Amino acid sequence: MTQSVLWTSKFSSNWESQWGVKEKGSWGLQNITVIPDPQRRFSKILRVRYPAGSASPTVARRKGVPLGGAQFYADLGIPPQTALRLSYYVRFSKNFEFVKGGKLPGLFGGKGNSGGDTPDGKDGFSTRFMWRRNGDGEVYAYLPTSRRYGTSISRGNWQFQPGVWHHLEQEVVLNQPNQRNGRIRVWFDGKPVLDKDGLTFRRVSDLRLDGLFFSTFFGGSDSSWATPKDVYVDFADFSVSAIHQDEEAGRVKPRV
Repeated sequence: MTQSVLWTSKFSSNWESQWGVKEKGSWGLQNITVIPDPQRRFSKILRVRYPAGSASPTVARRKGVPLGGAQFYADLGIPPQTALRLSYYVRFSKNFEFVKGGKLPGLFGGKGNSGGDTPDGKDGFSTRFMWRRNGDGEVYAYLPTSRRYGTSISRGNWQFQPGVWHHLEQEVVLNQPNQRNGRIRVWFDGKPVLDKDGLTFRRVSDLRLDGLFFSTFFGGSDSSWATPKDVYVDFADFSVSAIHQDEEAGRVKPRV
């Protein structure tokens, strides 16, 4: 089965422009480097650094420790959608310690709520991945139904391993306004590991999926989440594909 790819990136020399990286909400770009893949599996990879002692920007401000990781929103040059499938590869450095957890890229809509900013159903949402203790994976979503912080979905349904390339795929289908019929599905290394329906992302029809929320750091809002050593995470081969709705079945299927 093939999908209708709307956007893909292998990190050309002008990748920030190709991604449509927004200045607002961006930080930590000094921790990002595009390099040739030492293993030659990919032509180029994006490496993000997390210095020893670093966690979230809040910890950096409060404790005076280095800022680790990076964050930005990217519209990818595609029009807003009601359903998308994000795909990318991720590899944690061999010396990586997962500590209590940290963020990984996902999709977003509107202002891409995060950092304790609970959505109201009209302003935005986000569906980042997270790693947790011992490499347990989950989707960490900011939804109108979230309380104070994001909603942890299916924690531990898959597990990341240091030094290994993993393939992540995230499919998000927005609900119809005033109906709880949104859906998130995840594939890990080609295997289905999450299928959660009955979700509410929005309460208005003009709130849609706007692109990629590239967000990665240890934490957490205090130093108990911080990495004890200098580590990095590699990312490669990003793509976003269109999904179409099967009107008769009322379900959403990948475009073929």
